[in-house]
Amino acid sequence: MLAISDSVFTLCLYLCILHTVEEAGGLCLPCVVDIRFEDQISKAIEQTVDKFGGIDILVNNAGAIGLTGTLNTAMKRFDLMMGINARGSFLTSKLCIPHLKKAKNPHILNITPPLNMRPNWYAENLAYAISKYGVTLSVLGMSEEFKSDRIAVNALWPRTAIGTAAVEALAGDIGIKYSRKPEIMADAAYIIFQHTCDQMTGQFMIDDEVLMNAGITDLDCYAVTPGTKYEKVQGPYFKRADALVQPLIIPTTTPNSLHDIFIKFTNHITVDIVKETQCVYLFDIDGDHWLLELKNGTGYIKQVDKSATGDVEMTMEKSVLIGLFSGKINAAAAYMNGKLKIKGNLEKAMELERLINSMTINSKL
Repeated sequence: MLAISDSVFTLCLYLCILHTVEEAGGLCLPCVVDIRFEDQISKAIEQTVDKFGGIDILVNNAGAIGLTGTLNTAMKRFDLMMGINARGSFLTSKLCIPHLKKAKNPHILNITPPLNMRPNWYAENLAYAISKYGVTLSVLGMSEEFKSDRIAVNALWPRTAIGTAAVEALAGDIGIKYSRKPEIMADAAYIIFQHTCDQMTGQFMIDDEVLMNAGITDLDCYAVTPGTKYEKVQGPYFKRADALVQPLIIPTTTPNSLHDIFIKFTNHITVDIVKETQCVYLFDIDGDHWLLELKNGTGYIKQVDKSATGDVEMTMEKSVLIGLFSGKINAAAAYMNGKLKIKGNLEKAMELERLINSMTINSKL
């Protein structure tokens, strides 16, 4: 095992993995590497070849993330993402390929999303998307370039968020709760590695599809929260990620206006709910601004101008709002895949969703 990272914390994690692997009878070589630097990668590869006699598989999983629009992207962050994501994976592959050519069943597996040319997936996170799709393009190019060398080059991406430190940093405990365990990606990768280049190369695969195609249909063991069900939703960096289906309010007919949507909700707000919530929510829905006041009395909703402010400000399209109130979209998943932008207290934003979840279909509508 060649573990490439630039984090001392990650090294400590890999030392734990080393112990686990060796306890199971395997061999492991943790390496601390900043993949922006060729000499560090070369040294790690040399150590790996010396210890194991060669390299059979490369997994390009190192990554940097920054979910900002063009004007809010610092060039230092842009350079970091390009250096680690696009350049780093390309360089690591380049240096490993001479050794992979000597392997019996060589593989390069990039953890990267399938290509999607719809511009809305790029608009809110352009710099990150450029860096990540650079990794994706490497799959297309290298799979063809090294087909004659029998090197399988494929991409793997999770259908849902994966319960890692990165997701926790982005979406906190709520994000982790709605994620799957890292084991689903590991098991999917293992299945991919059982195939040869003739059978599988240049493919963009989703973790649970790989498992189901291999006959593994019960995936509940991979859920951080067992029993969670998933519904497909597109996203810019959790491509083909899923929203979790929760028992939200499901109207018998789709409301025709934003006013209808909010009134159906506020009709069921009580004094106790307001006392517990204590938050003012400002919604920007396709440029229309609505203020949901849940601090006094039984609360109220009203349309306001764009100068209004709230404790939590949420920006989304009308279709997303309808999805949140109909059970088709989960707020945490929408936030992580870029369909819902939140300013202010993220926990208060997710508390609003929990409030919606507590309203049953039959008793409230």
